[in-house]
Amino acid sequence: MDMETNPHATSVQALAGEARAAARILARASDAARNAALHAAAAALRGSTEAILAANAADLAAAEVSPAFRDRLTLTPARIAAMAQGLEDVAGLPDPLARTLAEWTRPNGLRIRRIATPIGVIGMIYESRPNVGADAGGLCLKSGNAVILRGGSDSFRSAGAIHAAMVEGLRAAGLPEAAIQVVPSTDRGFVAAMLAAAGQIDLIIPRGGRSLVERVQREARVPVLAHAEGLCHTYVHEAADPDMARRVVVNAKLRRTGICGATETLLIDAAIAPALLPALIADLREAGCDFRADSRARTIIPDLSAATEGDFDTEWLDAVLSVAVVDGVDAALAHIARHGSEHTDAIVTEDADTADRFLRGVDSAVALWNASTQFCDGGEFGFGAEIGIATGRIHARGPVGPEQLTSFRYIVTGSGQVRP
Repeated sequence: MDMETNPHATSVQALAGEARAAARILARASDAARNAALHAAAAALRGSTEAILAANAADLAAAEVSPAFRDRLTLTPARIAAMAQGLEDVAGLPDPLARTLAEWTRPNGLRIRRIATPIGVIGMIYESRPNVGADAGGLCLKSGNAVILRGGSDSFRSAGAIHAAMVEGLRAAGLPEAAIQVVPSTDRGFVAAMLAAAGQIDLIIPRGGRSLVERVQREARVPVLAHAEGLCHTYVHEAADPDMARRVVVNAKLRRTGICGATETLLIDAAIAPALLPALIADLREAGCDFRADSRARTIIPDLSAATEGDFDTEWLDAVLSVAVVDGVDAALAHIARHGSEHTDAIVTEDADTADRFLRGVDSAVALWNASTQFCDGGEFGFGAEIGIATGRIHARGPVGPEQLTSFRYIVTGSGQVRP
């Protein structure tokens, strides 16, 4: 469906036009003004807790989804408070637009500076997690971008209540309300219209499952900052501290199973698997985890469910863990290269040389040593929040915070030079 035949094209064009005008104002607004809007929005979120919870309850009552999806959809007072705190944390970050990225002087005396600048109008298409609207709105505001939000139909009411609080913050700071907009309908035609809005929307950021990201990448006429699925691995090397490995693996898998940074596959060295794997499985089982294991793991623990090859390509987003026994770091890296999504992968080891070999060899947006994969998060990276985890190779990789939502331009200062 192209812009000429899509009945929602006119609506998206109007939203984008208002967003463009708002983006020009934001780009000139002071950091203090943008921060004031973030603080006011945080206060509005806290003050609207009951209204947001009521909207979320209505979404939950209408949703027919899996337990893991329901967890992502559910808001609680604590999660709303975390959204508000995230906005305040973003406000406390340095101004991403007040950066000179590089500067130099040419032999002819021209002074050239590369400076950070907003991207412009962001289109954010996301599923299920309603807090994404607050995170995306806050990060775009901090970085001087306007944003058009299109959340999943399951969270439409929740997204609207959160958006109302964000608009209250903009209004309180005297910034244009059109800086943060939501698509007014759950009709999927709006997604198609956003994807076709070349020249109106500058960047599309999809955040959701494989089908959403693939559709966006396939259909978009607008540049895309992709957030792929999280086929994350934790590799327990033969030199791992056993107690550390047990703590890290349980947290990496089960702290929250429905987030993209959750470990989906455990890799363990054959040298230590007979001694350590039973303890790891017992810990996870006690916490309610199920397993899909290769033949070598099942030789050690026969009652594990047998894995198919496809299981190692599955983002479970649930209390299910794929398990494989490998012969050293090269085999672990080969497994990750074959089955991973270049999102987040970790090694647990006390051997610094092996850790360095793994960190250099794994081609993921985020690689960790002796830490849970669930630390792949904008808040944990000190960004205040994140708009997504970028797994592509252009522009940004890993958690996307305010700095990653900027581009750059050049300022050239002369003293009357003319080109020969």
